[in-house]
Amino acid sequence: MDAAQSLDAVRRKIDAIDDAIHDLIMQRTELIDTVSDLKRDMPIKIRPSREAEIVYRLLARHKGAFPRRELTAIWRHLIMATLSFEGPFSVAVFMPPSEAGYWDLARDHFGMFTPMSRHGSLRSVIEAVQRQDAVVGVLPLPRSDDPDPWWRLLASDQPEVPRIIGRLPFAGPANGIGGGLEALTICPISITPTGRDRTYLAFDLTDRLSLDQCGRELAASGLEPRSAAIWEQDHRPQSWLYLVEVEGCLAPEDPRLAAAKEAFSNRMSHMTVIGGYATPLTLAELGPQPRPAALSAPPAPRPEVARSGAVAEHHFGSPTPEAP
Repeated sequence: MDAAQSLDAVRRKIDAIDDAIHDLIMQRTELIDTVSDLKRDMPIKIRPSREAEIVYRLLARHKGAFPRRELTAIWRHLIMATLSFEGPFSVAVFMPPSEAGYWDLARDHFGMFTPMSRHGSLRSVIEAVQRQDAVVGVLPLPRSDDPDPWWRLLASDQPEVPRIIGRLPFAGPANGIGGGLEALTICPISITPTGRDRTYLAFDLTDRLSLDQCGRELAASGLEPRSAAIWEQDHRPQSWLYLVEVEGCLAPEDPRLAAAKEAFSNRMSHMTVIGGYATPLTLAELGPQPRPAALSAPPAPRPEVARSGAVAEHHFGSPTPEAP
């Protein structure tokens, strides 16, 4: 057999494998139709925890030379393509004139064909999701220079208020604009435990505590804080609003939250679980992938000293999610 015949034989095997993959995609789609029928009474069908579990499981069993980032991207496209069968799905993206990178983060995660809308203000994204003009919103990771942090608008127990449901990028930075950007996604649903999650808590105090002291109080209550931010509420003198990220997936009735409220005693008037996320894939899980230096440069260091009416961010451990 000459080289041309050998190449033809290999190509026929590849074609047969492609046909088998296509057949399985069509079978998977039929099962998604069944799932859609079972979820008919759910107003919002997206389930980010389930999506993350699918990717975690596949990467755990993956072998061979096929890149793990591309494998993740394939399944993200599969998930988003079939999600459209379950009802209209769209994404509201914060995209000020000076920063287009959040659009790329959203497109990489939710797919190139998912309808997306641009919003010049943070509040506009939240309002679009609350009205369900968009199912999901994409907002910046809280920063130290936010004069009016968007996360304070989620510190409510009202069921229609969106919750944090994800962190981007999930599979490492891609080749879009602003490779060092990170974002959180919001939607008025709750996440479910995957075994590798983090939760955001928002609470107000009448006495200002240092972020380290705040972390110690939470740790004594059985919580493991990872990052925190504080904002002095201009409209409420002697009132500071805290945002703390803790390990695990916490339900509002988790006894550790009651213990934390007790630890802060009468200094706290309210504590709210404002969402969480399944932790993004680590570099170790994704494997080696060379990136141009301009895209892989880390973001500038963030100050830890607060101004009045601004956020001060503080990390108790690694600022980025780690594998369990």
